[in-house]
Amino acid sequence: MPLGDTRGVGPGCFVQALGEPFFVKAGSGLLGKVLDGLGRPLHEDFEIDDLHFTSLPVENEPPNPLERMQISEVMVTGVRAIDTLLTCGQGQRIGIFSGSGVGKSTLLGMIARYSGADVSVIGLVGERGREVGDFLHNDLGPEGLKRSVVVVSTSDRPALERVKAAYVSTTIAEYFRDQGLKVILMMDSVTRFAMALREIGLAIGEPPATKGYTPSVFASLPRLLERSGTSQHGSITGFYTVLVDGDDLNEPVSDAVRGILDGHIVLSRELAAQNHFPAIDILNSVSRLMPFLIDEEHKNRASRVRDLLAAYRDSEDLINIGAYVKGSNSRVDMAIAYRDRMEAFLRQDMNAGVSWEESCKALRGLFNDLP
Repeated sequence: MPLGDTRGVGPGCFVQALGEPFFVKAGSGLLGKVLDGLGRPLHEDFEIDDLHFTSLPVENEPPNPLERMQISEVMVTGVRAIDTLLTCGQGQRIGIFSGSGVGKSTLLGMIARYSGADVSVIGLVGERGREVGDFLHNDLGPEGLKRSVVVVSTSDRPALERVKAAYVSTTIAEYFRDQGLKVILMMDSVTRFAMALREIGLAIGEPPATKGYTPSVFASLPRLLERSGTSQHGSITGFYTVLVDGDDLNEPVSDAVRGILDGHIVLSRELAAQNHFPAIDILNSVSRLMPFLIDEEHKNRASRVRDLLAAYRDSEDLINIGAYVKGSNSRVDMAIAYRDRMEAFLRQDMNAGVSWEESCKALRGLFNDLP
């Protein structure tokens, strides 16, 4: 299968085997730059030379499980709802699950601009060409781009290049991790990576399995996702978006990715329709490492927020039609009383980052009138 345009290629053309795997050049000079799916610069005035950049094989093995450092420090994202109720650690891998048009790219842009990472590596796999420019200028902005490397393989590129884009992004993130830096790797999206793998598998004669996805897709997902995380030098905190087909969180790719990652953030179309941004469904989201990263007071306050949100959701229909009688249930009474305050806490302007101290202070202030 081709890695590029096949015009001019035909029977009788000379083919030479290079005898080496695919390498990509990485270095600090990539910061602020946009690359294609094969690691080549899309900036016409920028060249990658051999003097200032290191050649790295794209097909790498994940770190030895016994050499991974334990995740013990918080990765501040600048998004209050995530930092307080879905706290992430440096080196954790999180999935962002949602349907199309619910705010995945905007949320990624916020994390790239306001996180506590030293470097962000962003892989745009199978995106529309128009969305790439919009993401760079509107979501990421100059502030986020200057400490980021963006790898782009749009939906019109060959399937092999879209697959390579995911591996190139991960390899560049590994380079910065080996320099001892705190790296955030954001990939949008794992679903389109899986679709490209399915296209390749079907073309070479693999049998379709679940929903047309070939068996090699589910073998390749952990090989990609396990490469992020901690090492003895630094950390890669992974945020992988999953485009949920028909808003079904149990479709094959979503189910497989959720089982591999260390937590999931679910974006709700219903919340997005209510102009609630970020549209994070707190009750259906979880960070598996959060209990090991926060103190007991933080844990108790976050649990109280979840408890009241669940109580309100269980009785929401009765409340909306006026059938709920005040005093019937003390939990529901408290949920109604604090509903507006919690809603304001969970909303955040996309152009405003919130520090860890400010987020924790806001969480403490939610229930400061309670014993």
